[in-house]
Amino acid sequence: MMKTRDFYDFKTIETKWRKKWADEKVFQVTEDRAAPKYYVLEMFIYPSGTAHMGHLRNYAIGDAYAWYKRLCGFNVLHPFGFDAFGLPAENAALKYQTHPETWTLTNIARIRTQLQGWGISYDWSREITTCLPEYYRWNQWLFVKMYERGLAYKKAGWVNWCDQCNTVLANEQVVNGCCWRHAEAPVQQKQLEQWALKITAYAEELLQETYHLPQWPEKVLVMQRNWIGKSDGAEVRFPVENGETAIAIFTTRIDTIYGANAILISPEHPLLENLIAHVPHQAEVRQFVAKLKNKMRSERLLVDIEKEGLFTGRYAVNPFSGERLPIWIANFVLMDYGTGAIMSVPAHDPRDFEFAKKYDLPIPVVIEPEGAPERPPRLEAAFVEYGRLVNSGPFSGMTSEIARRKMAEYAKVQGFGQEAITYRLKDWGISRQRFWGTPIPIVYCCRCGAVPVPEQDLPVVLPKVTEFRPAGGSPLAQVESFVDTKCPKCGGGARRETDTMDTFVDSSWYFYRYLDPKNDEMPFRPDLVKHWFPVDFYIGGIEHAILHLIYMRFITKVLRDFGWTNIGEPVKQLFTQGMVTLDGQVMSKSKGNIVDPDQTMEQFGVDTLRLYLLFAAPPEKDLDWCDTGIEGAHRFLNRVYRLVSHYADAVIGLGALQADEPLSQADHRLQRKTHETIRRVTADIGERLHLNTAVAAIMELVNELQDFTAPKTLSTSSMKVLKHALETLTLVLAPFTPHLSEELWSSLGQSQTLAATAWPAYDTELARAAVLEIPVQVNGKLRSRLFVERTTDDDTVKQLGLDDPKVKPFLEGKQIVKLVYVPKKLVNIVVS
Repeated sequence: MMKTRDFYDFKTIETKWRKKWADEKVFQVTEDRAAPKYYVLEMFIYPSGTAHMGHLRNYAIGDAYAWYKRLCGFNVLHPFGFDAFGLPAENAALKYQTHPETWTLTNIARIRTQLQGWGISYDWSREITTCLPEYYRWNQWLFVKMYERGLAYKKAGWVNWCDQCNTVLANEQVVNGCCWRHAEAPVQQKQLEQWALKITAYAEELLQETYHLPQWPEKVLVMQRNWIGKSDGAEVRFPVENGETAIAIFTTRIDTIYGANAILISPEHPLLENLIAHVPHQAEVRQFVAKLKNKMRSERLLVDIEKEGLFTGRYAVNPFSGERLPIWIANFVLMDYGTGAIMSVPAHDPRDFEFAKKYDLPIPVVIEPEGAPERPPRLEAAFVEYGRLVNSGPFSGMTSEIARRKMAEYAKVQGFGQEAITYRLKDWGISRQRFWGTPIPIVYCCRCGAVPVPEQDLPVVLPKVTEFRPAGGSPLAQVESFVDTKCPKCGGGARRETDTMDTFVDSSWYFYRYLDPKNDEMPFRPDLVKHWFPVDFYIGGIEHAILHLIYMRFITKVLRDFGWTNIGEPVKQLFTQGMVTLDGQVMSKSKGNIVDPDQTMEQFGVDTLRLYLLFAAPPEKDLDWCDTGIEGAHRFLNRVYRLVSHYADAVIGLGALQADEPLSQADHRLQRKTHETIRRVTADIGERLHLNTAVAAIMELVNELQDFTAPKTLSTSSMKVLKHALETLTLVLAPFTPHLSEELWSSLGQSQTLAATAWPAYDTELARAAVLEIPVQVNGKLRSRLFVERTTDDDTVKQLGLDDPKVKPFLEGKQIVKLVYVPKKLVNIVVS
């Protein structure tokens, strides 16, 4: 007898299945060589407070894919962890008068409880926490290995400094001239000794591989290419007049060199002091240089910044023309771009043109457009395109393309230049003057210099201290018991490095540690990398395009070259999800426009919440929260629950439908809709990741089921068709609502959990849509659409097109020349 369970008790259902999954370790995996592997990963969380709606959307997308692949027979690795070091925890600890470790571990415990309550299918046995010594020991191991190979080094240089953070920022962490964490905090320039990782050694490979990542968003790849910023050109050395040195410049337009009117150098240029040592106005020069150095680096990068300069009193010689060129200091020339010096060619560069106009410098023209009329007497703007050289000695008459090659060859033969490549990408500065991070494993000995801490002495553990406030330097420098140590080489007295590592070091390799999180002898076993890598599907925000996502690629190449991995790229497919907004605004505690996921889950259940987040918008687009949307999702799941539970007992004992069993028209329709739904959902999840349209297809199946079950009685054959449809509905819902699906699967008499079940297969013929949508055109313009049964014959379709009330007005008074019919696809009526 059929019975209805009207009440969808989501709290009981969700609690029940989470416990069962945990008790039976359903999501724990090992290296099963018999099944194909699939590594699904969401970017791990920074435990700054509690997980928010944006986190849940990210994790729900990943979990839908993990469930789908699991049901398709893959051995799915789906781990999680905590990106636990970092400045926000340290600042919060100072604000709330606690310790960063206490603050962080408390938040981790809270977030872990949240995530487990959300029912995400993580293998929690692989959890990692980056602030624990058993993890950051391997950060230090990696640093030492890179130091031994010349990929980690220390040098003095100008750095980005945030006064609010009291620490250095990498170039990638400066956004619009301000700290990436403090949008209101202008970044200053400071000269410090800093540890850096030599990412520039991999610049060309990092660039070229962006053209071989077909499953990465093109927007991310373009951002990375622009950040790497490769420029092909030439380096030319301009001898300093009355000196023993030369100023090297890099240019992409050596074809314009005869148009140089000056050499412009950065205020940080290392030759500057020698250049002005004997000029009478050196005090004025130094004052000007100090003023420029105090300007924000990003401000000096702006195209529309007012150009400022000062003549040094010295000259260089153009090695091509022999012309004497004044050497100026200019505010828009940066030391970390090219060589820190440029040749000023005002007729063919907008910045140089503006500079020359301001300081009344000559503007010689050396490139003219092909077939150009006679040049006007006064140049109104720089001509920046390629053209034909004029006033360029023996190179006059050449095209720019030919001249670039010939002039670089000439410079090489003459010994004052050569072809060169430069990159915008600079080495990754990792020194941070804060407490809550990985200590850099270097000691300084007066006899042996900088000495790496031996591997057997790692980790260098953060000391347990109560005072960790920054005081203009590294807090660790105030801890004598930490600083004072012995030299690993000579045994003499030594001092530890007191800077800590940038927290992006933690996240540059964490996805490898998931493979072997308990290993205390090595960071991970290389054979496990061979089995699991690359990561098949990686989900996170596009804001990480030129920070985490470029660093992880770099470290993967380093580990490959060390022999620890066999891959050059860590991620096969990258997916960047959209944000969750409220009334078009990004949710923020400071704005007071937060929708708490746990409160929503308490009211509607986590399956409802997950379904809503996956249905309300395409996963790559922003989702604007709507209360009526979550209510609609909840009503839908109630319908599903009542529908399946009403018929569950009646279909449990039924066998499979036999080929010779008679079927009614309604049976055929539901059978077709079931197979069509499997086909659509399979394609939407597995091929296109259109999760929202997959849910829409499932909703259509539910509507069909409700129409099918409207009669009071159903035949045995109909009940068998119904059974298959209900089982299909339960399975295709599993990636979106796993708790409810498990409950319904069990109610249908299944003893195995869904994780051990196979994704439903579809019959290709039955999966073809029963109703076709056929556009009707008149003279090629769309006028209407027909919706007809697939079995409708061709003549009937043509007549329906002619008789369509939306088409008839366009046929009145016209002669039908011909009727073009593309079977089951298009009707086009040609009239005159």
